[in-house]
Amino acid sequence: MPAPQTAAPQTAIPLTSASDRGQTAGKPFPTEADVVVIGGGIAGICTALFLAKRGVRVVVCEKGTVAGEQSSRNWGWIRKQSRDPRELALMIEAQRLWHEIVPELDEDIGFKVGGVTYLIENEAEMAKRTPWLDHARAYQLDSRLLDPAEVDAMLGRTDRRFLGAIHTPSDCRAEPWKAVPAIGRLARRWGADIREGTAVRSIERQGGRVAGVVTEHGTIRCSSVVLAGGVWSRPFLENLGLDLPQLGVKSSVLRTTAAKPLSQSTFGALGASIRPREDGGYTVARSGAATFDIIPAAFRHFAAFTPILKRNWRIMTLRFGKPFFDALGQRRWQPDQMSPFEAVRMLHPAPDDPLLDDTLNAARDLFPQMKDTRSAQRWAGIIDVTPDEVPVLGPVDAVPGLFLATGFSGHGFGIGPGTGFVTAQMVMGETPIADVSGLRYARFGG
Repeated sequence: MPAPQTAAPQTAIPLTSASDRGQTAGKPFPTEADVVVIGGGIAGICTALFLAKRGVRVVVCEKGTVAGEQSSRNWGWIRKQSRDPRELALMIEAQRLWHEIVPELDEDIGFKVGGVTYLIENEAEMAKRTPWLDHARAYQLDSRLLDPAEVDAMLGRTDRRFLGAIHTPSDCRAEPWKAVPAIGRLARRWGADIREGTAVRSIERQGGRVAGVVTEHGTIRCSSVVLAGGVWSRPFLENLGLDLPQLGVKSSVLRTTAAKPLSQSTFGALGASIRPREDGGYTVARSGAATFDIIPAAFRHFAAFTPILKRNWRIMTLRFGKPFFDALGQRRWQPDQMSPFEAVRMLHPAPDDPLLDDTLNAARDLFPQMKDTRSAQRWAGIIDVTPDEVPVLGPVDAVPGLFLATGFSGHGFGIGPGTGFVTAQMVMGETPIADVSGLRYARFGG
């Protein structure tokens, strides 16, 4: 049997092939904009799209390639189900926006309404999962509790293995590695200037407020900056003297060879979670299983992250290693010096093969249709995690004109359009369409 491929999941193709990545389609490097977005992941690209649609001059600065890191490496779930109540209203808007955006794209991104189903194997899981249905009822969602017979019918089983399942038929999925670059091309058609290979080193201020950004290719004057840098947001802010309790954890994922059809639904379970893919296989991973690299910032924020470590201690690996000293560690630089964002254009961690072997075996046990599938490709990504596992959205009061869209804790892909929409509204000084007060940076004292 050939060894599975270990690589990024069909890494997103850059938006431009220009030899100078700071130049785009022959256009000179911009020296002025209304808004600069730092980061070309789902949050940054969607923010740029909605700003550009409103006629705002927006430049996206991405140090590597659009969706080169976690935005192309995630599971591809677009779910309302089991969302934290603080982000549920925003997710409802995000799903509505997905339906609006997809017809505008120039590529089929595998967007499907197939539902999300969380399987319940024991009483402890039943007690953990079912209280969320109260939130679903408050928002009049179509989520409901399936009984064992209904679960068996959905899975093609007859053994009553599961006590039930939480099922939300209206939830969706898509292929992340296709989706984010396609949204980027849409943003560009609306007038957004997207600069790949362009690291932002620092922010310039006048009178305490944002006046521009310093990039490796030059300064761009602007009045507002959106920091959507994923795991890179924390070191960027620390270099400005701002504190953000956000750390990175490594999550490993695989895709399988083609399997017998199971269901249009995406499934979550204790041993393995799976998403149907457009190529006939499945994206497979284990929820909560991650590697946590101990870096200097971890010691400073350790107390805040203790609840996560306690909750997931059986499936989370703590490790000292190279990341202790690398770009996500602790160092400072000046605007005229090379930054960590230029030294490391893309985080490309090795997947955890023993974990993925065990996860695939669990998937074969849970879903008999997968019994003959093999691992075709494996990859890993670094997830930006906050202590309360919900994102940080909104202004930084200490630096007027600076806005954050980071810390998505593994939930960022599905909620991306909603993030972009409300961030654009906040930049424009408007009241967000969804209540995001519980996601403000101020909750951490900033």
